Amino acid sequence: MPRKLLPRTLRARLIAGLLVLLVATCAAVGFATTGALRHFLVGRLDQQLTEAGGRYAASLEHTGQGASPDTRAQTPGTLGVRLLDGTVTAAGVVDGDADDLSGPDDEDDRVGFPSARQRALAALPVGGPARSLDLGGTLGRYRVRAVAGRDGDVLVSGLPLRPAEETVDRLETLELTVFAVVVAVAGAAGAVWVGWSLRPLRRVVGMAERVSALPLASGAVMLAERVPDDDPRTEVGRVGAALNRMLGHVGDALARRHTVEERLRAFAADASHELRTPVAAVRGHAELALRHPGEVPGPVRHSLERIDAEAVRMGAIVEDLLLLARLDAGRPLAEEEVDLTRIALNAVTDARAAGPDHRWRLALPEEPVLVRGDEHRLSQVVANLLANARTHTPSGTGVELRLEHAGERVELSVVDDGPGIAPELLGRVFERFVRGDRARSRATGSTGLGLAIVEAVVQAHGGTVEAASRPGRTVFTVRLPGAA
Repeated sequence: MPRKLLPRTLRARLIAGLLVLLVATCAAVGFATTGALRHFLVGRLDQQLTEAGGRYAASLEHTGQGASPDTRAQTPGTLGVRLLDGTVTAAGVVDGDADDLSGPDDEDDRVGFPSARQRALAALPVGGPARSLDLGGTLGRYRVRAVAGRDGDVLVSGLPLRPAEETVDRLETLELTVFAVVVAVAGAAGAVWVGWSLRPLRRVVGMAERVSALPLASGAVMLAERVPDDDPRTEVGRVGAALNRMLGHVGDALARRHTVEERLRAFAADASHELRTPVAAVRGHAELALRHPGEVPGPVRHSLERIDAEAVRMGAIVEDLLLLARLDAGRPLAEEEVDLTRIALNAVTDARAAGPDHRWRLALPEEPVLVRGDEHRLSQVVANLLANARTHTPSGTGVELRLEHAGERVELSVVDDGPGIAPELLGRVFERFVRGDRARSRATGSTGLGLAIVEAVVQAHGGTVEAASRPGRTVFTVRLPGAA
């Protein structure tokens, strides 16, 4: 049977198994009863043939004497055949009319057999057990037995199998009707019983579905769902108790994880906020020293310039960390109508100035593309994606910014024909402090937070961002809800 036709649910399988077993049992009972009845009726025919011997067949030797008492006592349909040297010399069948007292010489009782049937009759073992034989024509199947006659001939007596076969057929029809009703009633009752028995399991499934729909990735999670069926005396109860214990452990683990995340967010926000003042002070003192009117030695000036550059870089990191902390805390962003077309134009213009060795292209629709959100943060998303393409691709790489409508959403893509992202790094590009430069060289100025900010800002706007890469083609795609 094809797998697609097999029942899939447990309830359907249990009901199907019940019906299969019931049908198999009914079939076995039917075969046993019909076989036993057939064997009994055929045995009775064999017993009658043994008791009758060859009296009716022997009476066929004497014609013109009227019906003998033995002839009238024979069962209607009884067959008598006399064979001499393998040839039928006389044959007759007792008439079924009770008023017919004619003897075996009555022409209506006489029958004839073709040569094939005569050979079959002649092949019967003399004195052996009775056999079933199809005599053809109007006679049909008979149970026949051959005995030796007094004149060196063979006397064959037979009784029709039709009454026995009709009795067996009536029994089979009755059994089929009764079994069909039994299977239908048992199927309906079994469906109700199995459905009632599986109610605890359905409650377990419902609880599991409700838990699976909870947002477990981040934030506070309240796993208040529990399985009501936890009776250890039943299989479903043991499963329910195990699930309840597992949910308790998972809830504790999620609560501890949320506590750790909150502490880390608070630390990042507090540290970023506290670092802004000393970083600004360091940068201010460095700029003040560089503006000193007096003579400043070359090495000292170089050191001051490096201090100022690193202070600028540290300030950018602090601002990025503070932004991520605010987004993690769910701080609301500004919500206004934003023209992404203008943002894309400005971002590509700035990228050309920052990376003149790259080939920059811009693909925009004819109509302005509008979204609802924070213009400053969306500008930061586009700028970070272009800076990421510029930073991690060699000179001469082509970078294209595409903006288009995709149904009710807006799709912004940054495509480059650079060397691509390593497969082991592709799934982690949006994590914090993940860099393609494993040596963490500061020549490019990358902090490893740009794409993390992209994902956080896009998710705060109700959108999605994904990356796909292979050698010669890397695509970052941002999808945002379009403005009404």
